[in-house]
Amino acid sequence: MSMSSLPHRVLIIDDNPAIHEDFRKTLIREHGQTDGLQDMEHMLFGSRVASTVVRTFELDSAFLGKEGLERVRAANAQGRPYALAFVDGRMPPGWDGIETIKRLWEECPDLQVVLCTAYADYSWSEIMGVLGQTDNLLILKKPFDIVEVLQIAHALTRKYELNQEVQGRLYELAYYDNLCGLPNRALFKDRFEHAIGLSRRQHRRLALLLIDLDNFKRINDTLGHSRGDELLRTIARRLHDCLRSCDSITFPSQQAADSLARFGGDEFAVLIPDMLRDEDAGKIALRIIAELSLPVDLGEHRIVMTPSVDIALFPCDGDTSDMLLKNADLAVHFSKRMGPGLFSYYQDSMNTAAQKRLTLENQLAHAIERDELSVRYQPQFNLETGQLSGLEALLRWHNRSLGPVSPLEFVPLAEEGGLINGIGDWVMRTVCDQAAAWIQAGFSLPRISINVSVKQVMKPDFADRVREVLADTGLPPSSLELEVTETLLALDIAQIHESLHTLRNLGVSIAIDDFGTGYSSLSRLKSMPIDSLKVDRDFVCGIADSDDDRSIITAIISMAEAMSLRVVAEGVESASQADFLRELGCQEVQGFFYGRPMAPDEVESLLPRTGAGRG
Repeated sequence: MSMSSLPHRVLIIDDNPAIHEDFRKTLIREHGQTDGLQDMEHMLFGSRVASTVVRTFELDSAFLGKEGLERVRAANAQGRPYALAFVDGRMPPGWDGIETIKRLWEECPDLQVVLCTAYADYSWSEIMGVLGQTDNLLILKKPFDIVEVLQIAHALTRKYELNQEVQGRLYELAYYDNLCGLPNRALFKDRFEHAIGLSRRQHRRLALLLIDLDNFKRINDTLGHSRGDELLRTIARRLHDCLRSCDSITFPSQQAADSLARFGGDEFAVLIPDMLRDEDAGKIALRIIAELSLPVDLGEHRIVMTPSVDIALFPCDGDTSDMLLKNADLAVHFSKRMGPGLFSYYQDSMNTAAQKRLTLENQLAHAIERDELSVRYQPQFNLETGQLSGLEALLRWHNRSLGPVSPLEFVPLAEEGGLINGIGDWVMRTVCDQAAAWIQAGFSLPRISINVSVKQVMKPDFADRVREVLADTGLPPSSLELEVTETLLALDIAQIHESLHTLRNLGVSIAIDDFGTGYSSLSRLKSMPIDSLKVDRDFVCGIADSDDDRSIITAIISMAEAMSLRVVAEGVESASQADFLRELGCQEVQGFFYGRPMAPDEVESLLPRTGAGRG
């Protein structure tokens, strides 16, 4: 039922019972009657008048201002506020009309008011001086005209209705997510603080769950934002239904579904009050992960998403909403590192790790200008001939205050912090400069490999940057190989395909690093301009003891041979591993058994001379 078809509540405040009866006769019609406005419309325009929604009124009476105020308060408490009040100017011995209106507006500022008077008790300026506003006020002189009363009642209740609709819409825009219809961060924060206060007074447990979709950006990049929005709406519905089914685990008085919010992007939040046990939050997290991991059909695409769920508990993990939100957000970063589709509870150690992470990120931002970065080169050898077949460039960072920092720590930081493109450009130019210098000095140079991030390859000008560096340094494109991770193959992004094909046509080789750890398909592998596969060191490590690892490497080598791809095994650390790889048909190897990463001057002892050096 629309608001315009509901009866509008009208309050009559007058000390004369006869006035109440007059209003009742004017505004409330018996069944089958028409009101004065309709009669007048038919008299003037006949049957040409279009049928309109009939506005009906529900009247209540108060005979003193104080009684009227009590009725307004009661109506607001019941959620059935009055739209309009007719207030008599004089009601001895209590408040007069102006004082009554002032008190009514303090309780209900949106109430439309008609001041009914037969006397010139107040001038308009005096009324404004007392009330401070007149937007919701009309003055009606006694004796009343029926049509005038009807006009006023219809107009002011309609005005009230429109005001409520506008305010409702503004409230939705301010406090609800427009895409999924869920509460946004602002409304969630307000409810969160209220729940904390209640839990503190009642000595009850409370949990905050932050839910983040793994690799959601890939959906937007590959299928477009409209499909991404469709997926988010589906996730929101599933979350709501899942949380309703979780109610029996925890609180009898409140529902988790009512506390669900979307913070923006692919981040959702859930508040769980009145928990019986802290571990109940983990049970709910597992249900959420199971529900959201089910396939979603987006047009012709079937998508499988996994969520990460991170939990902060009141009061042990924080006693304010800001602290709990901060700590739950810290847990997000740690669960993401552990892998997709997992949940984690916040731990105090995460704060220490976060501080270290922030320090590293700040230091890394200045690493190039402080000349703290360097490149080491690890040799690759042909298993049959024993000859040097390649060099892999490996980035190293030695911070002036922190000392050596592992690439396993700073490379992910560079990618997440937006530093990877600048650092990647520095590596590309440094390595190509060095390689060109070796050639100029008369050394015979094998191909030289550089690891590049997915974020670098996704830049529209990536191929142009590589071409520019090659031109500036004079390094032949055939001397350069770029290594990309297998995860890049799973991204069906036209920009990536275009960049790699452009570089391949230029003469640059392309290698897939850590092959066997991702989820690339054979058809995707065939469509990419690839020259070699690098077997992940985890498989090489277990080759002597694990039938599974030997089988995987055998399958990779067979597939590579069928596709005319070169195979390089990483992480070879013993003669027995090398012997197994030779037996399996692997062509090239790399690892500590053959040589650790070396400084440029150390590499020169491995490079044969051509005698064509220029001085």
